[in-house]
Amino acid sequence: MVPSRSLFAISVFYGGMTCIAGVLGNKLVALGPLAVEAGIFAFLLLVVMSSVVAETAGRATANRLVIFGFIPLIISMLLIRLVLALPPAEFWEEERRAAFDIILNQSSRLMLAGMIAYGVSQLLNVSIFAWLKGKAGAGSRFAWARGLIAGVLSQTVDTVLFITIAFYGVEPIELILPGQLIAKIVLTALLVPPLIQLGIALSRRVDGPAIGKQPA
Repeated sequence: MVPSRSLFAISVFYGGMTCIAGVLGNKLVALGPLAVEAGIFAFLLLVVMSSVVAETAGRATANRLVIFGFIPLIISMLLIRLVLALPPAEFWEEERRAAFDIILNQSSRLMLAGMIAYGVSQLLNVSIFAWLKGKAGAGSRFAWARGLIAGVLSQTVDTVLFITIAFYGVEPIELILPGQLIAKIVLTALLVPPLIQLGIALSRRVDGPAIGKQPA
């Protein structure tokens, strides 16, 4: 079966977001009194895309999207390691070398934490979204509400897993975790529902009215 045009486009976009999320996560941004790692913006788009696919193509396809997302994620990590190991050009300024290393040279522990949090939270998001769809017995009329519930729960799990695995025994996670949880839940509540509705609408426009009628 030839995949739909929207699924192809989402898959390409999804792979790019899995790679850039880790890079953006090296910066902490201020959202009012709270600080949150900037990778959340790319990660919320992953939540949106997996939910859109679960709605339009079914849970099995959405789960495959999440699993295949490990491929660009792992390859990008390996390429970063390779580039960091290669000697820099002699004329490259020292301050740029140092900045590049600081931004991209994450520890193996941080990389492992990111991969575990990504896999568990994304599969959880798809499962909750699809389960709620089955309970509702409706199409995408209330997809925004299902996306909100699934997104908040999956982002909570993502944050707890990542902060615990990455910083337990190194940083005071009891001080880091509350602010991260509040910020991510607020961002999820504000951004995920409308973006899911937009993604579903765009998918249907690209593929025609039949999309979204596949069994979950």
